[in-house]
Amino acid sequence: MWPAERDFTLTEGDRLIRFGPGALADAPRLLAQEGFAGYALLTTRRAAGQAPDVAERAAVVVDVPHGQVPDAAAEVRGAVGSRPLVALGGGRVVDVAKAIGSADGLSVATIATTLSGAELSAHHRPLPGHEDGPRMRPALVIADPALMASQPTPGLAESAMNALAHALEALYTPRANPVSEGTALEAARQLDAGFDEEEPTRSALALGALLAGHAMGVTGFAVHHVLSQTVVRVAGTPHGATNAAVLPAVVPFMRPRAPRELRLFDDAVDVDRLRAAAGNVTLAALDVDRALLPQIAKAAAARSGDLAATPGPPISAGDLEALLDAAF
Repeated sequence: MWPAERDFTLTEGDRLIRFGPGALADAPRLLAQEGFAGYALLTTRRAAGQAPDVAERAAVVVDVPHGQVPDAAAEVRGAVGSRPLVALGGGRVVDVAKAIGSADGLSVATIATTLSGAELSAHHRPLPGHEDGPRMRPALVIADPALMASQPTPGLAESAMNALAHALEALYTPRANPVSEGTALEAARQLDAGFDEEEPTRSALALGALLAGHAMGVTGFAVHHVLSQTVVRVAGTPHGATNAAVLPAVVPFMRPRAPRELRLFDDAVDVDRLRAAAGNVTLAALDVDRALLPQIAKAAAARSGDLAATPGPPISAGDLEALLDAAF
């Protein structure tokens, strides 16, 4: 395993990734170096307080409102102007920045404060009217473990389960390859190591989330994310906790569909240990109305193009409802 406490910088074409305990302190230099002078900072009050130097240097600080990404992006779009964007926050904040950047042709940098992995991919919901436009992948990723893994448990463990789902799905989509597989398995090992002591090893969790997001950014996603995203949209549940509830149902569902990949995954991580750290969260514990399960399954089944990335026979609404029932 790579030493999780070790700094590194990775340059991939037009993207620069800086990981390590010193990454936040290096943010002003990196932002200036990579063309983000005069940036608009998209953030929340909590996140801005964690990186005051970044907030003070912004041309404008924009508080991202609660709500679905397209609605939040539309609400704050006018405050950004034509400035480059810096997203300081969790996955929703990053996705709002990506949606605005995509619609208006603006560069995006990210400083993550959770394990969401959103900063590593071009996956995001678009602004209304821009559904057919290009998706935005951030050009600069500043990843400091002290910020990324700053949540207390069990929220931190829920976020780690979300990251673990990225690693799992990266193993078996049609775009999986030896590079993404190696990255995903290292991510799973790091996330597992993050909870193998009484206190979380936050550097390992941060590195695991970074690698998992990178792998899924290459391969795309399949049934787990289709189902989890649909639960969030229909039932209004928290993103990280929903993924933590759904993942233990998806893993056994996938074993006969991708036996080789699931053996590798099982060798890399103890899902039950992470699940316990997350409080063994279920959809019932998230106050999902059981009567909604058929509606959620039907809505998820309508995303047939995304579901088709899952190996094995076509997935039906009945399969999805059974998975939801197992996660309940």
